[in-house]
Amino acid sequence: MSLRQVLFSTIGAIGIATMTVVALAPAGAQQTAVEIDEDDIGGVVTGPSGPEAGVWVIAETTELPTKYAKIVVTDDQGRYVIPDLPTANYQVWVRGYGLVDSPKVRAKPGQQLNLTAVPAPNERAGAQYYPAIYWYAMMKMPPEKDFGGSTEIPKNITRELWRQRMGNVDCVGCHQLGQESTRTIPAQLGKFKTGEEAWMRRVSSGQTGEFMVNRLAGQLGGVPFKYFGDWTDRVAKGELPKHKPPRPQGVERNIVVTLWEWGTEKQFTHDLISSDRRNPTVNAYGPLYGSPEYSSDDMPILDPKTHTVTFFKMPVADPTAPESFGPPFHATAVSKPTAASAYWGDEKIWSQRANNHNGMFDKKGRVWFAAAVRGFDNPAFCKKGSDHPSAKAFPLDQSGRQVSILDPKTMKYSFIDTCFGTHHPQFGYDADDTLWLSGTGPVAGWINTKVWDETGDAAKAQGWAPWVLDTNGNGKVDEYTEPGQPAQAGKDMRIAGSGPYAVMPHPTDGSIWYTMNVFAGTPGFLRFDSKTKLSEFYAIPKEGIGVRGGDIDKNGVVWGSGSNGTLVSFDRRKCKGPLNGTTATGNHCPEGFASYKYPGPAFEGFENGSAEASYYTWVDQHNTVGLGENVPISTANLNDGFVALKDGQMVMLRIPYPLGFFAKGLDGRIDEPNAGWKGRGLWSTNGDRTPWLKEGGKGSKPRAVHIQVRPDPLAH
Repeated sequence: MSLRQVLFSTIGAIGIATMTVVALAPAGAQQTAVEIDEDDIGGVVTGPSGPEAGVWVIAETTELPTKYAKIVVTDDQGRYVIPDLPTANYQVWVRGYGLVDSPKVRAKPGQQLNLTAVPAPNERAGAQYYPAIYWYAMMKMPPEKDFGGSTEIPKNITRELWRQRMGNVDCVGCHQLGQESTRTIPAQLGKFKTGEEAWMRRVSSGQTGEFMVNRLAGQLGGVPFKYFGDWTDRVAKGELPKHKPPRPQGVERNIVVTLWEWGTEKQFTHDLISSDRRNPTVNAYGPLYGSPEYSSDDMPILDPKTHTVTFFKMPVADPTAPESFGPPFHATAVSKPTAASAYWGDEKIWSQRANNHNGMFDKKGRVWFAAAVRGFDNPAFCKKGSDHPSAKAFPLDQSGRQVSILDPKTMKYSFIDTCFGTHHPQFGYDADDTLWLSGTGPVAGWINTKVWDETGDAAKAQGWAPWVLDTNGNGKVDEYTEPGQPAQAGKDMRIAGSGPYAVMPHPTDGSIWYTMNVFAGTPGFLRFDSKTKLSEFYAIPKEGIGVRGGDIDKNGVVWGSGSNGTLVSFDRRKCKGPLNGTTATGNHCPEGFASYKYPGPAFEGFENGSAEASYYTWVDQHNTVGLGENVPISTANLNDGFVALKDGQMVMLRIPYPLGFFAKGLDGRIDEPNAGWKGRGLWSTNGDRTPWLKEGGKGSKPRAVHIQVRPDPLAH
């Protein structure tokens, strides 16, 4: 039974009774149950047993320049207030666990609206509203005895690597698994004898089909097809999740979620940026800038004050530059579909050159992007024989993505040709406003933005240095051994892998931290000393499996989205042994690590964990959200939202509509410091590559999201 079938199958049971589920009255009328203003909608939600606590009330309109929705949660008496609605007519309904959606009711701001919740007629109908994790956790994992080369699983694949591939590095690194569209097989793909066969065909679809097939059939020996097929076969036969999600509790009921459609139905928006993370009042009440990565060069820009969406066509410096598809530009996507998509057929839906992955505001209000400006080959100043100081030490021949700048005041777009690749940008706290980048491969890479502003000279403004551990312990970079070579007395050691993924400038000591080797090599946190150019590496403990996106708090503690369903932290201050020397190569500070289990059920055999596959973690250093300073917040990619660690407890910030919310990043902004909860909030966007897989199906667009935490569920 699909969500659409649930909605239609319950309408008969509701019948004529729907005429009496709503009580409407203007603000201030005698039957007013909650206090509201002229731009609010409020009332009480009741069910057969009385008030419905911890359910969502959703108001949506298409009468603004873009589709707009606002969502709140009822208090323990079933009361709700949807605050600060723009003038329009809205469709309002109730959604909650144990329920099916109530009929949508037309209303406008300033009205009292009492609603009647509709209990799910059966467990199957209610389960259609569960977050994806409750369905995905039903998938089985191979037993430990199947690893090691005794089965079809390749000998070099460990159970930990399998779990990582099924989690936040591969399968849930691009979109959800477990929502309705992935726990079922699209009829458009045809008929298949087995679920295993259906999955073989499914993953070959579209412009990322080649990568998915190579990963599952190549590296993992094709064995995952059996497990995916078994999972969807059991779902098709009626098996339901073993666990049920709890309704929002405590501060989770104080959440206000606002959503705007932006982008297009074929375009995904990897990320957005709202402010300078060091100075979150920059760009107050201003536009949001999206990063459509390799789906399009048309960057969406949302003005949340006017609810309008515009686009900026991102150019490249070299008009003959190729599209940024396939290795080395982006190994997971190619220019043509491998096989026909169930949604778009053989159509090539993604086309771009700028490959805008991620943006960051500076204190002047300019937006700096990790974006391509040319083809792959580096200019001469990057290469061997150049007199550039960094090139003399470590020449670089190629880079797949560089840096660009947009000045919103003039819409001037500038190019900075970097010798190193780029992925995530973050500004440091130094006088030069140094921009540090991840995705730089074998080196740490940076841009001195003060020099750039003074000279406009990309070569003078940039620098880079290899990752070198101080294994000889003398506090400086010396002759070093190459990766994979045995250690040599008196020499330092250069390390390698897939390189840096997240970049995290320390707020006070000048060091730069990274999550390292997410995709290949030993995963962990790396500290780069910007003065000595030496590195320290701290490997994730084996039980942590791996790490993806991360951030740093004001105290210098680094946080990351672990591959074992936990939030991982590392505190260098807790290290007891030497931080350099022959033993300081990764496993020398286990006491610095801690982990915190994400919400949600676990896979069978991993009951002490969670199946959550968080993509990124960000630390709210400045209380932009309203939960306090220094609060780490992770994307909860299988839980339809985000999860914050507050006072040792996980707080779920869920976006229940449209089902299938999946973020790849987040950002906080303070629009008005003295306006309380109304002057601050968390910003994000649907970041998955497949907006058509979420509730609404083909034609759905990404949605920009603003999350605010008010002091209580009725604050307005």
